Amino acid sequence: WQVLAIYMILAANLSEQQTLKQACPSCDASQLCNCSSMGLDFIPLGLTAKITVLNLAHNRIKHIRSQDLQQAVNLRALLLQSNKISSIDEDSFWSLAKLELLDLSNNSLAHVSPVWFGPLFSLQHLQLQGNFYRDLGESSPFSGLSNLSSLHLGNAWFSVIRQGNFEGIELLHKLWIDGSNLSQYEQGSLKSIKKINHMIINLRNGNIFPEIVRDLLHSVTWLEVTDIKLPVEKKSLVQNSTRPFRIQKLTFKESFFTDRTISQAIVLLKEITSLKELEAINCVLEGKGEWITKEITRSGQSFVEAVTIKKIMIPNFHLFFDLEGMESQINNLKRLTIASSNVFMVACNIARHFSSLLYLDFHDNLLANKRLDETICEGSWPSLQTLNLSQNSLKSLEQTAKCTSRLPKLNNLDISQNNFGEIPDVCKWPKSLKYLNLSSTQIPRVTTCIPPTLEVLDVSANNLKEFGLQLPFLKELYLTKNQLKTLPGATPIPNLVALSVRRNKLNSFSKEEFEGAQVGAVHLSLMECHRSLVVSVICVLVFLVILLLVAVGYKYHVVWYVRMTWAWLRAKRKPKRAPPKDVCYDAFVSYSENDSDWVENTMVRELEQACPPFRLCLHKRDFVPGKWIVDNIIDSIEKSRKTLFVLSEHFVQSEWCKYELDFSHFRLFDENNDAAILILLEPIQSKAIPKRFCKLRKIMNTKTYLEWPAGEEQQLVFWENLKGALKS
Repeated sequence: WQVLAIYMILAANLSEQQTLKQACPSCDASQLCNCSSMGLDFIPLGLTAKITVLNLAHNRIKHIRSQDLQQAVNLRALLLQSNKISSIDEDSFWSLAKLELLDLSNNSLAHVSPVWFGPLFSLQHLQLQGNFYRDLGESSPFSGLSNLSSLHLGNAWFSVIRQGNFEGIELLHKLWIDGSNLSQYEQGSLKSIKKINHMIINLRNGNIFPEIVRDLLHSVTWLEVTDIKLPVEKKSLVQNSTRPFRIQKLTFKESFFTDRTISQAIVLLKEITSLKELEAINCVLEGKGEWITKEITRSGQSFVEAVTIKKIMIPNFHLFFDLEGMESQINNLKRLTIASSNVFMVACNIARHFSSLLYLDFHDNLLANKRLDETICEGSWPSLQTLNLSQNSLKSLEQTAKCTSRLPKLNNLDISQNNFGEIPDVCKWPKSLKYLNLSSTQIPRVTTCIPPTLEVLDVSANNLKEFGLQLPFLKELYLTKNQLKTLPGATPIPNLVALSVRRNKLNSFSKEEFEGAQVGAVHLSLMECHRSLVVSVICVLVFLVILLLVAVGYKYHVVWYVRMTWAWLRAKRKPKRAPPKDVCYDAFVSYSENDSDWVENTMVRELEQACPPFRLCLHKRDFVPGKWIVDNIIDSIEKSRKTLFVLSEHFVQSEWCKYELDFSHFRLFDENNDAAILILLEPIQSKAIPKRFCKLRKIMNTKTYLEWPAGEEQQLVFWENLKGALKS
């Protein structure tokens, strides 16, 4: 009985493994088991200890049972997102002590149980967003997850966060909360987490935003808030909190501000002395810049050093004020980015107060040369080192250079993707300029307008045909996507370290062009290195493709289909039947050459010598010499009242009496008439007929045909029936 028990256990295991293989073929011989999008209603049987990654996403699983994952003890990643899971047995995950990633997002869970995650000591990443639960319960579902690194939770129904919900979590690299309908937040709920590197919260209810910020002052490094309508808040954000604070960066995305709320926010955020960076991305500012500057000034100096504004929408941006009165708030700013936001100028008196600014990015805006003269006036941006003016509306390179020459410390300038079109011979630049990007500016040549102080020059994607400048300090030169036919000379740029000449018209270059200079590393494409070899390979591949197409065409009768389609289209334009006066034959006969003896010596003699005689059309005898065979067939069918098909195994095996004769079937059956008479010389099954003659196969299954009998008495009846069919 012990042997029998062992046998039964082994048989059961083998059966489960076969079931698993059928449900998820990839699980058979791999540690990674991908069963996603396979329409599964349950977790398949037969999961073993060798599986480390199990992907069951995008199925129809509704319930996770205790025994489903019991044997998968080495599982490290379990993906169950986008199913219909509404219930999980309490001990379903208890055998998964090595699990590091669990994704239960986008399911139908109405609650989150602390019992589920109790034994998951190794869990680092947990995703619970997109379910139906409204809260996390009265206690913490995560109390045993001491190694948790990232947590994503919340949904459209998630409305309450309570004290104790996050107990047990010490440190998170990333916390993401979908709180779009969060209406209640108990003060202190997030304080239990000691450190959060990056927290993202989707929060439409702006009234609970200050409470959340107060709880995160000492734990979060980067706080990202989306979809918020910033409230008017006068209560301090720090209250009785002690310094130092941890929060360094605050980002708003898809958020809404007014002049009043943004003024109040500037005042309150100054209290967070650790805050160094502010971002606003894809936000809306409903206002004209009428900020409460007196109150902002009274609140003291800002500690923020970097401000990034991207794709901000100001409905009345053309009426926006110059922010006069904000001068005292921008003295300590070191980095400023305002991109894709329709900026067309900065007032000179404001620009002069950016005394500490080192980096300025105005890319993808509406700056033109006339407004640039106001934006970069004398004394403005005195400490600026890097300036990005790419993707604006600058037209004059000479005027642009003149404006930037007012920046005494500028060493990095990007004016790419402006449409300069022309380049003068002489330009005035900042004396300290070392990096210049002139790519995609439509300049047709390079002149001494280019400053000789440069160490890096990018003139890619222009229409340059040659490069002959003398740049003694240049170390990097980028000439990609031009029209160069020769390399730039080595003597005028003796300190060159890196040269990019991809996508030009260079065919070859000689050792003399380098004048003995050693090339450290060359990055050339295969085409540039081995052009003849590549061309040869391409020709061989084209030949093989043509050969393959010919073989496929031959195998699947493509030529036949093309020829028959052309003939059928031509025939469609002709009348379907000739006028009665043009009908010359009682029947057109289609037959195999192997059956010609019976047709010509038996059938033709019997019918043409009958009383009255029948007139038959045979291709050997009655086709017009020199005329295309398809035209002969069309004319013969149109001039015949009937068409006789003499079917046999020879008829089928001989490719249906040549491809040209097959057109008769094409024409005849397209007219859906009863002019076809089928004669079977020997038994033949309709399935033996090639599939391309589907109409003939169909007519053999629906139309009565005449069979040639062996006995003489039956043959007399056969001839009478055939003559009757021809007369009908």
